[in-house]
This record gives sequence, structure tokens and C-alpha cells, in this order.
Amino acid sequence: MSAPRKWLYITGVLVLCAWVLVPIYLIGLGAMGGRMAVFKWPKSLAPTEASFAALAAFLKIEGVWNAALNSLIAASLTMLFSILLGAPAGYALARFSFRGQSAFRLLVLLTRAFPLAILALPLTVIFIKVGLYDTPLGVSLIHTALALPFAALVTSSLFMGIPREYEEAAWVFGCTRWQAFRKVVLPLALPGIAAAAIFAFVISWNEVFAASVLTVRERTLTAYLLAVLSESPLHYRFAGGFILIVPSVLFIFAVRKYLFAMWGVSSK
Repeated sequence: MSAPRKWLYITGVLVLCAWVLVPIYLIGLGAMGGRMAVFKWPKSLAPTEASFAALAAFLKIEGVWNAALNSLIAASLTMLFSILLGAPAGYALARFSFRGQSAFRLLVLLTRAFPLAILALPLTVIFIKVGLYDTPLGVSLIHTALALPFAALVTSSLFMGIPREYEEAAWVFGCTRWQAFRKVVLPLALPGIAAAAIFAFVISWNEVFAASVLTVRERTLTAYLLAVLSESPLHYRFAGGFILIVPSVLFIFAVRKYLFAMWGVSSK
């Protein structure tokens, strides 16, 4: 790699990191700086007056931990449902040819074209009738509908990148189609499946509209923050936002090796 291209690459990486990390850092400063730091001008970028008082006070608000648990349950179920439904759909799109395949891919994406606001009232009525209203399971079903198109298309692209000859060789050696998938294809596809799972988890954790409409007592953390912090001081809002960000960042950090490996698998 030539020197100009190397510096361009390094600059691009630094800009991308700053684009992602600087807002998180500023939210952290607002959460840990207290009331005075939020309104201070000019602001200091160094955490010289950092304090966990606002975060501790926020965590003591009644209902926060229950809301966090509901968010965790809903996000975990969304992740599970998205992979269980999206991975087989992606495998079918990658391995089987059928009439209208391209149109089907387009229809999968078009499911994201319908805003939740239009579906809110009928979904609420249906969920009340079937007993899913005000439950993490009901919220996870809506979030699964949001994450499923991405999961199906990502896994489809991933399975396309894994040569069909690997499965055919496994068949020759006596494996069934399921055994060939489980022993040969699935280990190679795990990085991409992990990426789809991360996306589904983050979508569910951060979604607020459906969670606010479909819950009353068993709210998720985002819906609870929207209801509780609307009239709160600004530094408490920063504290709530920072606590909302941390679990997603930690989850992505925990499965980072799958994300890094995904590029190698996808390029084969």
C-alpha cells in the first residue's frame, strides 16, 4: 500500500471512530458532570469533575431495573426469533432458485416501508385479544418484524459466499443435508449470523415507539425513559441516555471477534 493510500485509510478509520465515539463520550461527560457541567460554557472535554452521583440517582428511580430487565428480555427474544426465522430464509434464498425470487427479496425490504404508527392501533387491539399486550414477548414480536428483513438478507449474502461444493462434498461422504449444514456451513456462517443477531439486539434495545404503545406497566427501558425523564433535569436525561447506550456497546464488544471474522468469511 502506497503512502498516500495508507494515510487516507488511517484518516478514514479515525474519522469513523470519532463519528461513533465522540457523541458517546459527550453523553458520558453530561451524565457524570452533574447539573453545573451540563450548562457550563465553554465546556471542558476532560472529565475533571466526573461524578457518578447522577447515574446513582437515576438507578435509584423506582422501576428502572424492572424496565431494564424487560428490555433485556425483549431484545434477547428478538435476537432469537430473528435468527431462527431469518437464517433459514436466508439459506433458502441462497441455495434454491424459484420463480419470483428477486421480487421476494424486494418484498422483504418493503416490509420496512410501513411505519409503525399506522399499525399501532390494530396491533394494540390484536395483542389485547390474544393476551400479549403489556408483555416483553409482545414487544419482541414487533421488534422481530423490524429486524427480520435485515437478518434474512444478511444471512442470504453470507450463504451465497460459502461454496455449494462444500455441502456437496459432505453429501458424498454420507452426510444428510441437515448434517452438512450443521457441520460444514453453520461454522462458516457463524460470524455473519452473529452480526445479524447484534443488529436485532440493538434494534430492539433502542426502539421506543412500539414499546411505548404496546406497554403500560411492563415498559422497556427506552419507553420508561421517555415517560419518566420528559420533565427531568438535563443531567438526568444524559444519565439515562448513557445507561441506555452502555449495554449495546458491551454486547458488541463481547462478540467483536465474530464481527472481525465476518469479513474473511464473506469475501470467500
